[in-house]
Amino acid sequence: MKILRNFLLMLLCVVPMTTIAQENTVKWSQTVTESGNGNYTVQMKAQMADGWHIYDLGPYEFITATSLKFEPSEGVKAVGEMRVLSKAVRHMDDIFGIEIGYFEKEALFEQDFEGEGDVKVAIEYMACNDTNCTPPAEEEVIVTLGKATDATKAEVKAVKDAAGDGSLWSLIIEAILWGFAALLTPCVFPMVPMTVSFFMKNSGSAARGRINASLYGLFIVALYTLPIAILIIITRIVGGDAVTADIFNWLATHWLPNILFFVVFMIFAASFFGAFEITMPSALVNKSDAKSDKGGIGGIFFMALTLVLVSFSCTGPIVGSVLIKSTSGEVWSPIITMLAFSTAFALPFTLFAFFPSLLQKLPKSGGWLNSVKVVLGFVEVALGFKFLSVADQVYHWNLLDREVYLAIWIVVFSLLGLYLLGKIKFAHDSEVKHLSVGRLALAIGVFTFVVYMIPGMWGAPLKALSGYLPPLSSQDFVIEKYAPAATSSSGEVDVNSAKYSDVLHLPHGLKGFFDMKEAEAYAAKVGKPIFIDFTGHGCVNCREMEARVWADPAVQQILRDEYVIVALYTDDKMPLPESDWVTTESGKVLKTLGKVNANYALTRFGVNAQPYYVLQGKNGEILGEPRGYDLSVEGFIEFLKKGVEEYKK
Repeated sequence: MKILRNFLLMLLCVVPMTTIAQENTVKWSQTVTESGNGNYTVQMKAQMADGWHIYDLGPYEFITATSLKFEPSEGVKAVGEMRVLSKAVRHMDDIFGIEIGYFEKEALFEQDFEGEGDVKVAIEYMACNDTNCTPPAEEEVIVTLGKATDATKAEVKAVKDAAGDGSLWSLIIEAILWGFAALLTPCVFPMVPMTVSFFMKNSGSAARGRINASLYGLFIVALYTLPIAILIIITRIVGGDAVTADIFNWLATHWLPNILFFVVFMIFAASFFGAFEITMPSALVNKSDAKSDKGGIGGIFFMALTLVLVSFSCTGPIVGSVLIKSTSGEVWSPIITMLAFSTAFALPFTLFAFFPSLLQKLPKSGGWLNSVKVVLGFVEVALGFKFLSVADQVYHWNLLDREVYLAIWIVVFSLLGLYLLGKIKFAHDSEVKHLSVGRLALAIGVFTFVVYMIPGMWGAPLKALSGYLPPLSSQDFVIEKYAPAATSSSGEVDVNSAKYSDVLHLPHGLKGFFDMKEAEAYAAKVGKPIFIDFTGHGCVNCREMEARVWADPAVQQILRDEYVIVALYTDDKMPLPESDWVTTESGKVLKTLGKVNANYALTRFGVNAQPYYVLQGKNGEILGEPRGYDLSVEGFIEFLKKGVEEYKK
């Protein structure tokens, strides 16, 4: 029971943490006071929302203590140690068995400096209330000493998921839909009435049956969510956010996992088509099933484990799709999306236990379940090529250009439409004596999708699929260019000769740079601000932003005429000459273009996800708050115009 109690405690800690991660619970601000003779005092202030607190400076082994690290620029020197002006509340924590201190309402910290220049302040903390904690947060601000700039008045902004809140919600919704789709597979659907009936008959009372079925659903959620949560927590404790982000970046962009996922998806698709059956080892399933007969909470847990193992052949590729897509966001995104998927997957087991009469309304198992499996097989084939496409773009193999990718999708979905019409049959299909209205409606939808894709073979933008398709620049034949090429107003520099422009390209015919130093030198020469685009070959949201927002003529006009564009690919595997290698503070040598750009994004702006857009002025000045994934064209235009206005002040 002690093990079970700790298991439930861990689950209850992780689940609330992921659901409140986006709340604005702590607000940091700063003030700079001149004390004379070139000396300054920087005061950092944290204001907590009602009921919330942050921990003191610790140190603690299992709790994220508040940390402020001041990194002065050349010409500035820290004087003395940082002072903590607020008194921490201290108490003995029963769970960890140690005395813990925390700040309520507000916390003040001061540090003295000598000299004029910039000071980077890196802040790390975790906010908690009586029942929940947010994930550990990192924030960064540049404080300017000796200059009356907006930087000394600006509030610190949290390092957010560069994919944006809207993207996270879209991932959650997609995960929920996949969770419900998994229920309709032959591995899972027949088990819904069977397992619920088992609980109702073997619990002694209807009320007890509902409690047991609820625990069953809870354990299903835990078995899908906790492994990925534990992996992220362990990697973060051992190596910090950078290590966790590196792992997910490797999974999302390296050729080995992408080729592996492509092969796995093709194997699963073949299984869905009826070529063979994929099952977990029978010894493992039988052992779990035998332990489920013991009854009690332990028996319910092993029954949930049995379901997860038995349904693996159907849910495996779906879980893989959900997880891999979510790794392009913040490191907590996989936990949140897997929580959403597993909750949707487990919900019917609890729902039908509370309302057993609904079981009578379920359709009977039959040939339609195999049809669902075959349809998912076609979808798996289409999604599998996305992994191959990512590897192709990142390593510049040029094997799967946009028109080839589109041709494959057009053929796959055409075959799916013919299958829905009964023109194609697989080994385990039942005979289709007549076409149902639902099947006809699906066929119409699929063929409509096929017709929509066909113009893309000649360069149509296909905005609805922008996140899944290779960039338009990879297509050999395009009838029309969607924007004139960008040219320098001074004509002094030919951006076509920019470093890496032989393999990297901007969308819509825009011209720019792919190296930050080169862009800064050119911007200083022509007197324009820099538009920094942190992007990636495997970034779905980047492609969507380019197709839906950058495609707007007004956006292109501003980017073309008012900015120097630099696209920094954070996942490109192009090896760099030794002169361009970067050595991190930990001593790690970064030798590829993607790693150098990813390190720059993380150390300079505190972000490790894309897209992320920064407007930079003279001497590295940031012109307003950076922008992430947001499909508002009007908002993006306003963002660009404000940057130009700030630059001209």
